[in-house]
Amino acid sequence: MTTGRTADHPVAPIFLDRWSPRAFDSSVIPDADLMTIFEAARWAPSSFNYQPWRLLYAKREDAEWERFLDLLIPFNRGWAHTASVLIYFISDSLMEFVPGQANPSHSHSFDTGAAWACLALQATMIGYHAHGMVGVDFDRARAELGVPERYRFEAAAVIGRAGPIELLDDKLREREVPSDRKPIADFAFRGAWPAA
Repeated sequence: MTTGRTADHPVAPIFLDRWSPRAFDSSVIPDADLMTIFEAARWAPSSFNYQPWRLLYAKREDAEWERFLDLLIPFNRGWAHTASVLIYFISDSLMEFVPGQANPSHSHSFDTGAAWACLALQATMIGYHAHGMVGVDFDRARAELGVPERYRFEAAAVIGRAGPIELLDDKLREREVPSDRKPIADFAFRGAWPAA
């Protein structure tokens, strides 16, 4: 599927084809496909190769599916329920190369974001879509899923195959198109922070 988006400079088509729909077809994702998607996250770069990301997930056919969905805010739960898998991205805020000797990690969120990007691109490459979100009851999710304090809840994401737009309410249907991006000049500054 091509999105019709165009880049200002040459990039691989996968960067334009990846987008975050909200309408999914409620199909079951085969374990082999999900493990391929997770394998891409596995190979993300990280500081000191520490790989601080942790993924807690439930597939729609799992007994935990409704519990995972219930940790989303109502707006996200309203559309995410048609996806195939729901993932919570968590990062280890400490680096512990020697047991019992932990130091704060400056890059745990950055590194986990790299894993998310690899995961989302791999999903697109094999015919799925991934949609990340921060509309989560993080405190409740930490308690319900038993996540220790040293780990930071970063975000949630769903993966699935695109479904009919009619699954969404009118307001969301209007937004169910691939979005554009800011121009490079708005975020890349050579030499120093731009003057006001």
